[in-house]
Amino acid sequence: MENTLSVIPLGGVEEIGLNMTVFEYNQDIIVIDAGLMFPDDDVLGVDFVIPDFSYLINNREKIRAVILTHGHEDHTGALPFLLKEIAVPVYGTPLTLGLVKEKLREHNLEDRELIPVMPRDIVTIGVFSVEFVRVTHSIVDGVGLGITTPVGLIVHTGDFKLDPTPVDGQLMDFHRFAEYGERGALLLLSDSTNAEKGGFTFSEKEVRRAFEDIFSNTQGRIVIATFASNIHRIQQAIDVAVKYGRKVILCGKSIVSNAQISLSLGYLRIPQETWLKLEDLTKLQDHEVVIITTGSQGEPMSVLSRIATDEHKHIKIKDGDTVILSAKMIPGNERSIGKIINHLFRRGANVIYEKVSEVHVSGHASKEELKLMLNLIKPKYFMPVHGEYRHLVYHSMLAKKTDIPKENIFIMKNGDILEITDKEAGKNGNVNSGRTFIDGKGGIGDVEEMVLRDRLRLAHDGIVLILLAIEKPSGIIISGPEIISRGFVFEDASQEIINNVKDLIANTIKGLEREVISDSSLLKAKLRSTLKKYLRDTMDRRPMIMPIIIEV
Repeated sequence: MENTLSVIPLGGVEEIGLNMTVFEYNQDIIVIDAGLMFPDDDVLGVDFVIPDFSYLINNREKIRAVILTHGHEDHTGALPFLLKEIAVPVYGTPLTLGLVKEKLREHNLEDRELIPVMPRDIVTIGVFSVEFVRVTHSIVDGVGLGITTPVGLIVHTGDFKLDPTPVDGQLMDFHRFAEYGERGALLLLSDSTNAEKGGFTFSEKEVRRAFEDIFSNTQGRIVIATFASNIHRIQQAIDVAVKYGRKVILCGKSIVSNAQISLSLGYLRIPQETWLKLEDLTKLQDHEVVIITTGSQGEPMSVLSRIATDEHKHIKIKDGDTVILSAKMIPGNERSIGKIINHLFRRGANVIYEKVSEVHVSGHASKEELKLMLNLIKPKYFMPVHGEYRHLVYHSMLAKKTDIPKENIFIMKNGDILEITDKEAGKNGNVNSGRTFIDGKGGIGDVEEMVLRDRLRLAHDGIVLILLAIEKPSGIIISGPEIISRGFVFEDASQEIINNVKDLIANTIKGLEREVISDSSLLKAKLRSTLKKYLRDTMDRRPMIMPIIIEV
């Protein structure tokens, strides 16, 4: 309808991740964030998931800009796929755009228009006027948004927490949020991730105290695993390393890349003599070493996983080493993280993680902070975002406690349309929405249905099964490897190929540590990657590779 503002979440209101919200008024659309999420374990073959933004493609002529609140993947990861379809300007703070540039370069989209903004900047985009407001979060340069529309003022918090002592000294702009409340906000969209959690979220500086306690009592090497985008956490590890006379080695492509981007923009400070290369590790005494890396979620082929199983070329765990997992265990990853912790303990390391020490704090506001934001903004209407359904419900309960009427609170589903005029608001229909599976850098819709994808893959390149039987306590192979293929090569006519594959698998297993062999998930990942590379290089074939390991 004309003269009506439509607010349409395309992701982020039924899950953690996939954040994307559309604001539409007549012939103007702005898009807030374009995030991804990682698939569940039972969605095989998919690298990640992005929102179904076919609604935007169908209305491409109305889209004026994409606005990013911060640089986390769950807010920016889908952007390259959107920009392949729709070339529109992208607004974001310097670090956010620095991280985005790297993604766009990987997708050959360097020509897209990226417009840097700073907190308190105001830009006019179609009928919308958008102000960027500094917030504190677990990544540098996060902002909330004050969006002036023809029907009234909309406030979008982005991801935030109320950190009174941020690492970079850049406080959340409470004054601006309070001014929005005084002006009279029509609608508030607020981060719901920690709506279940009581009290206040600890300041990021609490992690420094934990680091200092560990460093002061440790004589051996220290390995810290965290998210590559958590620049504040990396900075604190560096600062404490400098205080205790240690050198820092960054290990892992993503963490090195993000550190270099942050250094160039002035968001990370590393004394020149402190940052050393991995090759310098052998020149240092144990008490001089801090290694900062990724793999805190137990990813099978990550740096930390390879360190834990003695598969890393340069870093071997030994007695006296301390490993810190400075990240929250994302639900679903507990089992794989537990395996990594067990492997590290077996090799003599002391492992410190969230359950046993304050080496991680959340980047999201807890209940009391969420209530404070509601009281600051005092919105007429409220729409909780960024969370699973239960998080939205808990956040709506907090809104009721701050005297927002139940009928003015809207718990949305992806694709729902919230229509707002200067007189009333209500849900009215929905647009096409859902999830799009992405495999590698394929185009949108390449993996619409997993069954279709698997059938196409099997029809094109076939399947190779690797059969092994392993004695679980000892990790000794008692049968195999046997190779069975279908639709790949005719076994009787190509016995030489099958024999070569058997030899490759056997030799690979001989070179592995017992812990890897006895851990079926790690062994499967190693066999799959080894055989995939061999078949691609020697035959230019990409069959489905399925290791089947029987533990006896």
